[in-house]
Amino acid sequence: MIQNIVMALLFGIGYVLIIFEESLSFNKSGIALLMAVSLWVVRSIETSVEIVTLELQHATSEVSQIVFYMLGAMTIVEIIDAHQGFKLVTDCITSRKPKILLWVIGFATFFLSSVLDNLTSTIVMVSLLRRLIPPSEYRKLLGAVVVIAANAGGAWTPIGDVTTTMLWIHGHISTFSTIKNLFLPSAISLVVPLALMSLTSEVHGMGLNTPPTPLLAYDRSAPRGKLVFGVGFGALLFIPLFKSLTGLPPYMGILLGLGVIWILTDVIHYGDLERQHLKLPHALSRIDSQGALFFLGILLSMSSLDAAGILKVIANYLDAHIANVELIASIIGVVSAIIDNVPLVAATMGMYDLSTFPQDSEFWQLISFCAGTGGSMLITGSAAGVIFMSMEKVNFFWYFRKVSGFAFAGFTAGIMTYLAVHNFPL
Repeated sequence: MIQNIVMALLFGIGYVLIIFEESLSFNKSGIALLMAVSLWVVRSIETSVEIVTLELQHATSEVSQIVFYMLGAMTIVEIIDAHQGFKLVTDCITSRKPKILLWVIGFATFFLSSVLDNLTSTIVMVSLLRRLIPPSEYRKLLGAVVVIAANAGGAWTPIGDVTTTMLWIHGHISTFSTIKNLFLPSAISLVVPLALMSLTSEVHGMGLNTPPTPLLAYDRSAPRGKLVFGVGFGALLFIPLFKSLTGLPPYMGILLGLGVIWILTDVIHYGDLERQHLKLPHALSRIDSQGALFFLGILLSMSSLDAAGILKVIANYLDAHIANVELIASIIGVVSAIIDNVPLVAATMGMYDLSTFPQDSEFWQLISFCAGTGGSMLITGSAAGVIFMSMEKVNFFWYFRKVSGFAFAGFTAGIMTYLAVHNFPL
């Protein structure tokens, strides 16, 4: 009992430090790793070392799959970006009409994020906005659209968001069922904010007093950029098929794709010393390794709480006081706007196993949707929002005043759409 109390306090302190990392000037990756090790040390004090070692080995085998997958996916995306493969996407956006551009940016991000992670999609699309629109309230609003669309787009495919990937890797959701059941709710969670934003003064009055600016030219693409783009995207799209054909975990599929694109870029740039920055070793130096270590620390921390039975206690409490699974999933979605959705989903997987809610049950699909889209309600609630805040120097309260209400409306409409389709199938 004392051990569980100490572990809960340690986790709470670590989590508060992560939330206020900018104010305290601490790196959240370091805090997460320190928290993980501390929790497992406390776990080993009153428990047999042999038992703890077996628990830790089991936890590490599961967590490492997600970390390997993340590193592989980020490297493939980075090598595509180095070859300016995303020029194929940006070339399709030519409209200068404010309302049309709002919808085009939204849905371009929505579909881009469905095959990439929402962080990378946000970086690409916000960088594009800088080429299209001069600094203004309208550009900030379009950036907010990117955040909402990136989170919505990542919710309906297993490879679009870290949380859906976690659920997919651990067998809580499957590829076809996730796409079939979550595409429409995710689309609605974007359409509703877009429709409401179209009525705002920033969009409705845009262009009346501001002369249109010409589209800025995109840099010339690197050699074989289209080929690298095609192979890289193909590798990402092949992963669900690889899992279905071989039965092997998804990280093996991403490692296969990484190996193929590594050899491809070595062949393309063979003997050219001026193109070393286009090869995969250089891309490895640019990926967000701190983010991977953060996830490692968080997931190991959650696994320690799971091993100690703390998550089961919370699950029993929720079952006793909140029996409605839709309400539990909705609460998790709202909370994900305040704190990171990765530990929330990790905690949920620890609280409820597949014997309680089987694969592709309503509960897991709602968790996937709510945790993914709920983070849009606050700018600090998702990785997409944080990077947008950093790139465009948008503060918390501007987003709260201008965007949070629209995001909440979309979040609510998405849940209602899922429940309507699930309970009244057409």
